[in-house]
Amino acid sequence: MPAFVFFFALLYPFARVNDPKSRTAGAAGGTILLQRDMLRRIGGIDALKGALIDDCTLALCVKQAGGLLYLGHSQLARSIRPYPGPADIWRMITRTAYVQLRFSPLLLVLTVLGMLLVWITPALLGLFAHGPAHWIGAATWLASTCSFLPTLRRFRLSPLWALALPFIAVFYTAATVGSAVNHHRGRGVVWKNRSYTDAIPNDGRTG
Repeated sequence: MPAFVFFFALLYPFARVNDPKSRTAGAAGGTILLQRDMLRRIGGIDALKGALIDDCTLALCVKQAGGLLYLGHSQLARSIRPYPGPADIWRMITRTAYVQLRFSPLLLVLTVLGMLLVWITPALLGLFAHGPAHWIGAATWLASTCSFLPTLRRFRLSPLWALALPFIAVFYTAATVGSAVNHHRGRGVVWKNRSYTDAIPNDGRTG
């Protein structure tokens, strides 16, 4: 799950979310505090009807209504919906990934290519290539590994977990493809054993 927070912060940079001048809006559904007057201003819970990524949609509605957002880390909350194993994390990603990509095959292809180029290929080059490709891959892999360290430190985990980031990226990429496969097979978005085929593709990243 620290990797999920890491990738989430890349999609929704906290500084941009918290900037009133930025159109980027995001929220983490585990813990959200919202003023009652603002909820009334955006039209109440009905404003989120049909939105499977309801937390980020809520944030977008608030920002479009002129409200201020704050997205940040906290260790004061405890989750009542744990993700104890890979299968649980897989289901969580497949529920939202293709919705975030607005059900676009083009964005899916670009996302997969981006994950391969940024997080997976450098490790392969660093391990198996020779000459300049080896050193370029190794340096890029080192940079990506170091970028994961602050997240691991935040969750009080061993920095050695950063070495697993390429493998984690493979898992997240496969789950993203699985999300698209579910959609095109007619399963839609599966949530709490229910399938939604008409989810609103609104992830909060744009206004």
